[in-house]
Amino acid sequence: MTDRFLQRRLAAIVVADVVGYSRLMEADEAATVANLRELRSGVIEPAVMRHNGRIFKVMGDGFLIEFGSAVDAVAAALEMQQTTTAIEASGDRRLLLRIGVNLGDVIDDGSDILGDGVNVAARLETQAAPGGICISGSVHGEIVGKIGDRFFDAGERYLKNLTRPVHVWHWPDALQSILPLPECPSLAVLPFTNMSGDEADAPFVDGLTEDLITDLSRTAGLFVIARNSVYGYKGKPVDVKLVAQELGVRYVLEGSARRAMGRVRINAQLVDTLGGQHLWADRFDRTVEDVFELQDEVNAKIVEALVGRLTIPTPRNRPKSFEAYDLCVRARLLTEESPQTEREAYMLLQRAVKLDPSYAEALGLLAYNRWLAWTHFGEPEDPNRRMAVTSAQKAVDLDPNDAGCRYVLGTILAYERRWEESDAAFAKALELDPNHADTWAAMSDMSVLDGRVADGLAQIEKALRLNPHPTCWYLCHLGQAQYAAHDYEAATATLRRKETYRTNSRKFLAAALAQLGHSEEARREAELFLIAHPHFTIGHWLSSQPLRDAAVRDHFVDGFRKAGLPEM
Repeated sequence: MTDRFLQRRLAAIVVADVVGYSRLMEADEAATVANLRELRSGVIEPAVMRHNGRIFKVMGDGFLIEFGSAVDAVAAALEMQQTTTAIEASGDRRLLLRIGVNLGDVIDDGSDILGDGVNVAARLETQAAPGGICISGSVHGEIVGKIGDRFFDAGERYLKNLTRPVHVWHWPDALQSILPLPECPSLAVLPFTNMSGDEADAPFVDGLTEDLITDLSRTAGLFVIARNSVYGYKGKPVDVKLVAQELGVRYVLEGSARRAMGRVRINAQLVDTLGGQHLWADRFDRTVEDVFELQDEVNAKIVEALVGRLTIPTPRNRPKSFEAYDLCVRARLLTEESPQTEREAYMLLQRAVKLDPSYAEALGLLAYNRWLAWTHFGEPEDPNRRMAVTSAQKAVDLDPNDAGCRYVLGTILAYERRWEESDAAFAKALELDPNHADTWAAMSDMSVLDGRVADGLAQIEKALRLNPHPTCWYLCHLGQAQYAAHDYEAATATLRRKETYRTNSRKFLAAALAQLGHSEEARREAELFLIAHPHFTIGHWLSSQPLRDAAVRDHFVDGFRKAGLPEM
């Protein structure tokens, strides 16, 4: 066909595909065909018509649909998914869709629509969760402010057979579906607003929020979301009902703090998002020196409002120096970001410990900082390894009731191959704080490297429920567990999420891609990983990791080698 018969135009393309269609056909061919016919006539075609689209190709269980507007395309996709979810059917027989949406240039040859715009939509469909939608950045730019449903930013990803990365957005969050409410009272503490008018006070206000989360999570009978998941809401106008839905909780605490003239003023309110009423609200005014007593008082009021009785656990030790506390709060946010910020945090923690040698949290963070330095950031093993062990043990000796210190000790002892002591430290951390998401995530790492992959997957899922918007290393452990389970597609999707993509986890992404046979892409990811981590060798990884299972060890090494990572 000559070019004069080809028509180019900009179009929004929707690709919809039934999840697990072959399995459903094998189980019950007649019922599956009937259900697909009903899905097409009762859900897909009405949605397409209502939003001015047209189905231009049907391939068994797959549908290719054209719209003249990205807004219409996404509105139709949402209607399809929401209607499909509402249809009553047996869990094994329900037809769920994956949907990809792209806005791009297409070619109409008179009988079919072809081109890059269609190809990208087809690749996006494979990235969507069952019952979910995956859209490109070009589509998201068109729907902002026009579509009420929220899409979650998954960053740039390399999709199969595409040479350039595509910015990807998910509905709902690819890592989480609608989260069910726990049976016990569930709470998210939003970052307190800094009302001081001085940005220098921001770390202090953030510290108040973090300490409230830490203390509340130790309370028996409460389910408390981890701090990393709430900090995405910092500085933004929020709808507490939407926050509660996204985090899977019923109650939300919000407030503000002001530090001025040697005093701290806090306003706080506790909202029941199901009923819409305020359960409790109060105002506090104390001297800066009394800030820890203030935290205890706020904590007690919230627990009483939620649980109906005061069941406050044995308190953690409080620092004797307020300046040391300030330094520790600043270091909390820096340790895990990068090798550069880790070194900055090290300086802050050294000063904090010098000011208050009995400050357990500062010593625990110092131990964690030195452990990261030698295991992940390429700093010398000696003296950092020795410092990590000594500081972690001293932190627990100073404050046996601090779950965070127990978690750090458990992690470090595992890397010392002191397995029984490590397991005991993790168990005690969860006894002190069943909501300690970091402990659940760290235990996943240890379980996977011990060959207990199913346990590792269950533990990281528990961590992600407590921390739905996690820091990068949770996703690293999830991707690692998926790789160990030989689920390379899932591992690749996890490790391409923007939260972890350009971090230490990239070596596992390279290994997963290599196992899928994507050799060129695997080598590219390995090269990019080595730019940021030039010290990495397979030999160092083997000597530094708490590996207990030979089969798991060999499986990871095989992936690293196939990706082209250096031996020594």
